[in-house]
Amino acid sequence: MKFKHLSLTTFLALVPFFVYPTNGNQYNQNNTKPYWQDVQTVAVNKEYPRTSFMTFASRNEALSRKFEESQFYQSLNGVWKFYFVDGYNDLPANITDPAVSTANWNDIIVPGNWEMQGFGVPIYTNHGYEFKPRDPQPPILPEMNPVGVYRRDIDIPSEWMNRDIFLHVAGAKSGMYVYINGEEVGYSEDSKNPAEFLINDYVKPGKNTLVLKIFRWSTGSYLECQDFWRISGIERDVYLWAQPKIRVRDFAVISNLDDTYKNGVFGLKTQIKNNTEGKADIEIRYELLDANNQVIASDRQTVSLSSGKETAVSFSKQIDNPLKWTAETPHLYKLLITTLQNGKTLEVIPFSVGFRRIEIVPVQSINGRTDYLLLFNGQPIKLKGVNIHETNPATGHYVPEELMRKDFSLMKQNNINTVRLSHYPQSRRFYELCDEYGLYVYDEANIESHGMYYDLRKGGSLGNNPEWLIPHLDRIKNMFERNKNHPSVTFWSLGNEAGNGYNFYKAYLWIKEQDKDIMNRPVNYERALWEWNTDMYVPQYPSAAWLEEIGRNGSDRPVVPSEYSHAMGNSNGNLDLQWQAIYKWPNLQGGYIWDWVDQGMDAVDSTGTHYWKYGGDYGKNMPSDGNFLCNGIVNPDRTPHPAMAEVKYVHQDFAFDAVDVQKGLFRVKNRLFFTNTDDYDIYYNVTENGKAIAKGIVDIELEPQETKEIALRLPDVKAKPGREYFVNFNVVLKKEKPGVPAGHVVACEQFKLPFSIEKKTYEAPSAPKLSFTTLGDRVIVSSKKVNFVFDKKIGRVTSYRVDGKEFFDKAFGIQPNFWRGPTDNDYGNAMPSRLHIWKESSKNFHVTDATAGYQGENVVLETTYLLAAGNLYIVKYTVFPTGIVKVDVEFTSTDMQKEEKAAVSEATKLATFSPEATAARKASSELTVPRIGVRFRLPVEMHKVTYFGRGPGENYIDRASGSKVGLYETTAEDMYFPYVRPQENGHRTDTRWVALTNGKNGLLVVADSTVGFNSLRNSVEDFDSEENKNRPYQWNNFYPDEADDKSKELKRKGWDSPENKMPRQTHINDIKPRDFVEVCIDMKQQGVAGYNSWGARPLPEYSIPANKNYTWGFTLIPVKNAADRDEKSVLKY
Repeated sequence: MKFKHLSLTTFLALVPFFVYPTNGNQYNQNNTKPYWQDVQTVAVNKEYPRTSFMTFASRNEALSRKFEESQFYQSLNGVWKFYFVDGYNDLPANITDPAVSTANWNDIIVPGNWEMQGFGVPIYTNHGYEFKPRDPQPPILPEMNPVGVYRRDIDIPSEWMNRDIFLHVAGAKSGMYVYINGEEVGYSEDSKNPAEFLINDYVKPGKNTLVLKIFRWSTGSYLECQDFWRISGIERDVYLWAQPKIRVRDFAVISNLDDTYKNGVFGLKTQIKNNTEGKADIEIRYELLDANNQVIASDRQTVSLSSGKETAVSFSKQIDNPLKWTAETPHLYKLLITTLQNGKTLEVIPFSVGFRRIEIVPVQSINGRTDYLLLFNGQPIKLKGVNIHETNPATGHYVPEELMRKDFSLMKQNNINTVRLSHYPQSRRFYELCDEYGLYVYDEANIESHGMYYDLRKGGSLGNNPEWLIPHLDRIKNMFERNKNHPSVTFWSLGNEAGNGYNFYKAYLWIKEQDKDIMNRPVNYERALWEWNTDMYVPQYPSAAWLEEIGRNGSDRPVVPSEYSHAMGNSNGNLDLQWQAIYKWPNLQGGYIWDWVDQGMDAVDSTGTHYWKYGGDYGKNMPSDGNFLCNGIVNPDRTPHPAMAEVKYVHQDFAFDAVDVQKGLFRVKNRLFFTNTDDYDIYYNVTENGKAIAKGIVDIELEPQETKEIALRLPDVKAKPGREYFVNFNVVLKKEKPGVPAGHVVACEQFKLPFSIEKKTYEAPSAPKLSFTTLGDRVIVSSKKVNFVFDKKIGRVTSYRVDGKEFFDKAFGIQPNFWRGPTDNDYGNAMPSRLHIWKESSKNFHVTDATAGYQGENVVLETTYLLAAGNLYIVKYTVFPTGIVKVDVEFTSTDMQKEEKAAVSEATKLATFSPEATAARKASSELTVPRIGVRFRLPVEMHKVTYFGRGPGENYIDRASGSKVGLYETTAEDMYFPYVRPQENGHRTDTRWVALTNGKNGLLVVADSTVGFNSLRNSVEDFDSEENKNRPYQWNNFYPDEADDKSKELKRKGWDSPENKMPRQTHINDIKPRDFVEVCIDMKQQGVAGYNSWGARPLPEYSIPANKNYTWGFTLIPVKNAADRDEKSVLKY
């Protein structure tokens, strides 16, 4: 694997180009089947794949103009005429004839999938083929195979007729036929790589008619079973371009480093083609320019070319200490390739070059152990990555440059340094921007046959079926040849979830041979597991415990999960634990979160409200995996999920450790591998209950990977009662970097100072005396100042009024709550059905006792609930004459015994230890509880939220490391996050207090210790999919008979009912702000989990076992203003 330093004289023999006729014929000439039905036909009359480059008339133009600004480029994007049929047999025989009128044809925008423009039905399935989700029989395809026919006029400039003219279709799905002026030009599959056709023999100067006939499904579709929208048509740019008759057909660039990692090893091999009728003497030059357009290397050669021949012309050069390309320092040079004839320039081709070296070598690491590590420019980098699909909520799969730039800026701002292209190559511009922004690219071939699964026997995996070797290798070649020269391309991947076997062994050997003398990049394949045809072990969805074990035990190659931390909905728990292992062990070198962006599609309902559609939302009874394609860390519109704070934190390139917090001693590590701290400032401050009382800047210089100890000048803090003190660090970028503005915070950390003074006890001023009474089911505590009412029948507080102000909206006061709107991970681990007893325990309350009595001047109202789970929930309200209410809560274990509850009434004992309740407790004792808390509703004007706890965004107990304790202001509206499928959201943890006000006065909630809370303009039920009875379930419809009769799908799954097992088709337009604010105060809410979304539960440390006793509490305090809030938030009640 290690790149050997090449002498300059050996370079001339480098770069073995794959040779077959450059017209690209790759089909079975003896087969009478249509191309789209023939496994062996992958291309007809298509050019052999090559680097995507543009030709210019002069050096000046090559340096100053963009790709699309060349005079030899003509975009065909825009409005085309379009004819669509649901089945290919319905296609008129003469549809490609230019004489056919298009008067009755539709318009369609190119690029853009036709289903997103009203033709055919978008389908989303995960594993299965959309045309045969179960029991596929390759290469058989449906008779009802939709076909779209695209047509437009193209204008060929007369001056182009003495050049080679190419039609370039950057991506079209799936089987594409090309016709010009009624004549068939060629055919192509592989929808995620360019198809290029030399069209001189088919065009004339001026107006010509171009037709693209595209079959929705071809045999190539069997290798395109990726986890994304199965949609069709022209997905990327279409253009014409023209090169001189004597032209550069392709080139390969070596831009490596020598064994010292200091000097550059530069090489260039050009393939020069003579398409003239005579012999020609051609001069080939190259120049390598730095960022200031200064030439740092150049050379020239002259070759003689016979008509119709192609030859290789090679150059080599050692570059003294060039600037290096890395994700941290994406330094690029400009390569100019120029051809001349008789001193006249024929063409100039620009291309970006970056010097870097990629290798896997044995390295002595921990305790003298040898690890085989991935080194980039000599350093064992950590890959902080995401998987990315090509998705645009407006167009389907077409992603314009501005959206790519938005993605890359967000990635760089959140410390992401690498992207895995799941599971196909991206467009040309994507790679160019990765070169520019600095992202290590894990380039993946357009191969996934997941629907065939992994059985190596005949009839199983296509990866082990030699009849499918040609389609597999074709896609490998297409990826490699186009992308081989991009500095950002760091790894090759053979595909995804397509089994292993013969075809992948051949593919691995082919690509290793091709790249061995260029960049010798690692070749990976996740389904190879530990087999020999993957240079890195790239597993999927490991736990933190597994990572710790494999890190401790060591491995024979680098370990980099190709997918982990499944980001479906409200997810990404445990990321900090996973990265603790990755930072700890050298052989763990990062991972790729699944995935970057939710694949929802723009839609508007009948009221004009926007929402995003997902699987099952189009057509009727279509095969569907529901919202399983919405598992990004950004929404379809690229709004980051709240989990992005955790992603940014675990990826951050600066680490802080405490040496002696009280003395202000800390360690700072620069985790960057190639960059010192010259471009960063490290600020710190000291806060008292979230308010800064001191601040400064750390005077430190750190080289890459260096750690130093620092001593802060902390203020002489005189601790005040009830205050907490924290030291907070922020690392700030001084000057702009690609995608990251100056002033951006790139890293943060927080340490609690170890001194505090207990809170002072609240001393109540004089107030009117309280009295209490029982009227029917109501227990009333009241005075001239206070009215507090508990209704035993409905099991909640119905009134809390102080000085005439009613705090609870429409009598919806404090009541027990153990439920949350199930997340996608909750559905994946069967929580809605498995823990359904806690939903039942959160309504239809059975209050066994509600008694009141005096405790000094206060009145204590104690309520006891017998929950549906069989255990007790005891809520005690201590009402102060001033209107303050102290709430103490006890959750009794589901394992409780009769003798343990001597203090409860006989009525409670009788109910609690009945056979029915005992049986319920026994059933519940092995369960966990989604949350232990209470909820109540406030008037809508009390939507202003100020709190002292973790923030500023949503966080959960297993996703809180990136959320620091502070003083935050927000609103109930802003606490809501619109996950594509509505679910639990908006939670905050480690909250000391929260004030809910109208901007001035309101209600302060002070925790005895800490609590979690939500404050939203919606109810828990609004986010519970099952409660949206007007929405259908997310049926799979994988079999036709099941689509017609849902009971058959239930039977196959072993379910009596879909209720609480299958989510419904709910969307963000189902969430409309209510005329109240619902507040949930929790002792704890379980974690969101996220190792995967199909079974993984919250870890034990982030779960709440039901068979334990819990006590907790908080205090409700009316406040007049912010000063009143601050004064009362630090007291003990």
